[in-house]
Amino acid sequence: MSIADKINTDIVTAMKAHDEHRLTTLRMVKSALRSKEIDKRQPLTDAEQSQILTTLLKQRRESVESFTKGNRPELAQKEQAEIAMIEAYMPQAAGEDQIREIVQTAIAHLAASGGAKPGPRDMGAAMKVVQQRILADGIRADGKLVSELVKAELAK
Repeated sequence: MSIADKINTDIVTAMKAHDEHRLTTLRMVKSALRSKEIDKRQPLTDAEQSQILTTLLKQRRESVESFTKGNRPELAQKEQAEIAMIEAYMPQAAGEDQIREIVQTAIAHLAASGGAKPGPRDMGAAMKVVQQRILADGIRADGKLVSELVKAELAK
């Protein structure tokens, strides 16, 4: 079952339960997915749907930060609740050990194909390979964590 299908069934459930906040959040997610689908003019893949949800989560986290700085805890709390709802539809997040393993194999692959041991200047190439492998494995990883692990491995 795709992310969009799960959201559609949960919208019906939220309507029946009269859960207004959940309903509006799910409708917002559905409209974001539908908008991208219309722009693309063909159905979205699971990876594209996950990418849209990642963008929505990032927006919510930035809002929480802004509301917290602006001394608006009630709005920050509302955004936190939306983050929790959206994260339920995301693939399981990878652990640090799993990401480190992917980073090490990607850097080993770069070293084998390039001949020389990759250094800090090869950060962009290494990140590209790591991100492709993460997408191919169908897992979710925090970009900051991935970047830090790649930097650490390249510095060795």
